[in-house]
Amino acid sequence: MAAERVETVVAGNYVEMEVEGSSKGAKGKLSKLLWHGGSVYDAWFSCASNQVAQVLLTLPYSFSQLGMTSGIVFQLFYGLMGSWTAYLISVLYVEYRTRKEREKVDFRNHVIQWFEVLDGLLGRPWRNAGLFFNCTFLLFGSVIQLIACASNIYYINDNFDKRTWTYIFGACCATTVFIPSFHNYRVWSFLGLLMTTYTAWYMTIASLIHGQAEGIKHSGPTKMVLYFTGATNILYTFGGHAVTVEIMHAMWKPQKFKVIYLMATLYVLTLTLPSAISVYWAFGDALLNHSNAFSLLPRSRFRDAAVVLMLIHQFITFGFACTPLYFVWEKAIGLHETKSAFKRALARLPVVIPIWFLAIIFPFFGPINSTVGSLLVSFTVYIIPALAHMVVFSPASARENAVEAPPRFMGGWAGTYCLNCFVVGWVFVVGFGFGGWASMVNFIRQVDTFGLFTKCYQCPPRK
Repeated sequence: MAAERVETVVAGNYVEMEVEGSSKGAKGKLSKLLWHGGSVYDAWFSCASNQVAQVLLTLPYSFSQLGMTSGIVFQLFYGLMGSWTAYLISVLYVEYRTRKEREKVDFRNHVIQWFEVLDGLLGRPWRNAGLFFNCTFLLFGSVIQLIACASNIYYINDNFDKRTWTYIFGACCATTVFIPSFHNYRVWSFLGLLMTTYTAWYMTIASLIHGQAEGIKHSGPTKMVLYFTGATNILYTFGGHAVTVEIMHAMWKPQKFKVIYLMATLYVLTLTLPSAISVYWAFGDALLNHSNAFSLLPRSRFRDAAVVLMLIHQFITFGFACTPLYFVWEKAIGLHETKSAFKRALARLPVVIPIWFLAIIFPFFGPINSTVGSLLVSFTVYIIPALAHMVVFSPASARENAVEAPPRFMGGWAGTYCLNCFVVGWVFVVGFGFGGWASMVNFIRQVDTFGLFTKCYQCPPRK
């Protein structure tokens, strides 16, 4: 009876929110169509669009470090592992929200975030760990988008060096302060996925038409440093759950999120596998010194179109990564529940400044992905969710009263516990341990070779 009552309460609140969102959107058909989203489809587009951004251009580089077989295996492996931990996060979110709604907490003007879920279920130490790793990951995720913008635009307009382009795109991306929440990314998520779909298939077709370069070699893997650097870049690829809770909270019926991330991952694999395989097949070891695939693909109007589309998509992804940071900052200064869009936008600007500055200091497109993946994504996306799920449901009473029990085909509670232990052990040893070592060695090598504040990272010499 208790479980049935909980489901009714949860469903009731979600239905109320759905009606409320629909009524607000009904003020204008155009606003409802393009701006005010909260459906299952909106969540799917947000998850899929957020997973593949600039990392699409660095996966061929990872294949040159890993070799073809390992590159394919790691994509499939981390794709499934990432979908599992996204499921765990969704379970913990529903558990937290249900408990709070029993206490009559109203979330209509408050966006629930991952660190609050950890705080409500496990206490302040977990909250602090979640806040640190999540915010740091999102901060550097935003930095990576600015670096990628400068790296990409340089290949169609080299009148400015990459550092100058970073200044320009930093100012452009600062306009995301005016987008209130994930409800308002409906059209952007849809367009973003179309853009990456075009780019992925352009990379695939252009590589096949180009054929294999003269004297091509596919010698990877050759060094442990390169091997684990490439592996952690793929770990980063399928680690887009730093915004999972915010995307769920933007849904009218968050309980339907369970399989959305898996479906998004399966679609993403149809983009990442063909493009990485074909580019590596065509250019081989040359990718070891070209972390951006655009630098090797021959210039054409199709490549220029892909560059422009990726620039727009990276602007969207910058907003995705920054919006949770905006929420954290708003809560810290007491402006999260204000209804003034101007006040919120003005208050958010200080968040963009350090991101802009870090992108100028560390413009290492490619290596920075692996470093962020090993040191931050490993904990934020994989280790903390798996550990939290085990600790929350370790008491028998918590398992008996759980809003959502593990699926039977996974072996119930025992199977889930074993799988979580595997995730924690694997990611800690391989992702954080070996991956952290390899990524830091590679990152330091880039600093020694190019220096901080370098004007044009991996730019071809001017003729």
